[in-house]
Amino acid sequence: MNFADLGLSDELLRAVTEAGYSEPTPIQAAAIPQVQMMRDLIAIAQTGTGKTASFVLPMIDILAEGRARARMPRSLILEPTRELAAQVAENFEKYGKYHKLSMALLIGGVQMGDQVKALEKGVDVLIATPGRLMDLFQRGKIMLNDCKLLVIDEADRMLDMGFIPDIEEICTKLPNDRQTLLFSATMPPPIKKLADKFLSNPKSIEVARPASANLNITQALIKVDERKKGDVVRRILRSEDDMSTIIFCNRKTMVRDLAKSLKRDGFASGEIHGDMDQSSRIAELDRFKSGSINVLVASDVAARGIDVKGVSHVINYDTPWHPDDYVHRIGRTGRAGAKGHAYTLVTAKDAEAIDNVQKLIGTQIPWSDAFSGGASRAAAPVEAAAEEAAEASPEARKGRKRPGRAKADEAKAEAAKPAKPAKAEKAEKPAKAEKAPRREARAERDEGDAPAPRGRSRRDEGREPEREAPRPPRYQQQDAEEDGAWNGPVPGFLSASFGTGS
Repeated sequence: MNFADLGLSDELLRAVTEAGYSEPTPIQAAAIPQVQMMRDLIAIAQTGTGKTASFVLPMIDILAEGRARARMPRSLILEPTRELAAQVAENFEKYGKYHKLSMALLIGGVQMGDQVKALEKGVDVLIATPGRLMDLFQRGKIMLNDCKLLVIDEADRMLDMGFIPDIEEICTKLPNDRQTLLFSATMPPPIKKLADKFLSNPKSIEVARPASANLNITQALIKVDERKKGDVVRRILRSEDDMSTIIFCNRKTMVRDLAKSLKRDGFASGEIHGDMDQSSRIAELDRFKSGSINVLVASDVAARGIDVKGVSHVINYDTPWHPDDYVHRIGRTGRAGAKGHAYTLVTAKDAEAIDNVQKLIGTQIPWSDAFSGGASRAAAPVEAAAEEAAEASPEARKGRKRPGRAKADEAKAEAAKPAKPAKAEKAEKPAKAEKAPRREARAERDEGDAPAPRGRSRRDEGREPEREAPRPPRYQQQDAEEDGAWNGPVPGFLSASFGTGS
């Protein structure tokens, strides 16, 4: 099957061909005809399957007929993050260049006045994050009663970020006879409830099992000591020529430290994380896309927002705290039918997290000793790997004694016994009791209850950092809004209109 078999317009087929595509992916082949028939749709598709084009392409042809009115968009696409919204805008610009359609992008960090001006001209396609859309709606700057097509993209991510109440309110302000398309990598109960409430007799499409990992991605776990992670990463990066690699860390401080360390060692590396403003993040992504750097160190703020062709490797420097993040991280490689590799560095404390990942994807990830220098662990369970890693830790070694010293230590102990008065033992007990709260405090800190340090010095590089507890869901929307406000110039593809006609 090719795109011409899907009944797309000649102008659209021309744009798709110029973009370098000839055959649709499974999600595109299944979804595009349903959208063209104006049916509601639930599409379960993992990242990297081409799902964005599966709604962008038919929308362009559907919207080719009709005229937009001021402040009344004809269609609405909801995205959880600014990066994803910007990428959808890029898709409309790329595939809609031979159609006279107007587009507006509503995201935080951009001057609201410019967005209002774009809306006043009338837009055929409105791409928005829920927070900014609700803000403009409450100010009376936008009306949704003429919006006949709604797309809810990355629905499970919307749930994670706390946007579901906003989406429910937005749905109540749209016409009842609209067409609604819902895309998600997974289908947790709250998303199923949302679909049941706001979609009418939807067609369900599933191109891969929910939360499954892409079969085009070769996955492997690498057992490693916390202090040796950097060495293993360097071995992987030096293992092949022409690698294009994204390295994911759980903390922004580690992203910065690792990127600087790799640069010092001569790697062409960049970084992207939530403390960077939006223009800087876009600049780093552009450098990575152009090939001026081939290593990008990133935090999870970018896990679902990076769509770069040709990413050959993903390295999880830290095992993700949430299993879903694993699927989305490794989904940056192996896209659109290409082959990819995903390596996850596993320390003793990561046993439970890796177990949760494997339960989610429904398969055991093989162990590899290609870069760690250890014995092969392909069939070993995670628990055994964790025990061995724990035995290899400095704390465990400290408690061991070499056989040659054992007898000498026993002799010293026997010689010392008569010199100890009985009262000394009693005097020691209160001191031990006083130390107990300190041990408890240290245990709590090690489990992530205490706040993590804001930065790390070069002297600390390689040491095991304190864990940061993940933010509760109710704060994640706020984090998303604060993660990198758009302080720089607005990229060219975010203009209010595109297309000059054929």
